[in-house]
Amino acid sequence: MEIGMLWFDDSPNSLREKVSQAVAFYQDKFGEKPTHCLVHPSTLNGGEGVIAGVQVREARNVMPNHYWIGIDEKARSARGKKKGIVAEKPAEHMQERAA
Repeated sequence: MEIGMLWFDDSPNSLREKVSQAVAFYQDKFGEKPTHCLVHPSTLNGGEGVIAGVQVREARNVMPNHYWIGIDEKARSARGKKKGIVAEKPAEHMQERAA
């Protein structure tokens, strides 16, 4: 996952509640459900799993109490194929520059 939303939550809520809230917010904001949530290793204590339909994994580059949530590139390309999304053609002015 290269692009995502960074969610901060230092409340006493459980990990399940925190991830579920982040998933709901992401879905409302971007109109699609995320596939992955990256968290600091201390958040999972060595375990990984699925919460609210999202794969939760450790990432050392995520600070404690932060949740990096988004769509994995492989999942994004698979979704695009299912929806029939194709790359747009370059704008005409871009084609002229290339000539």
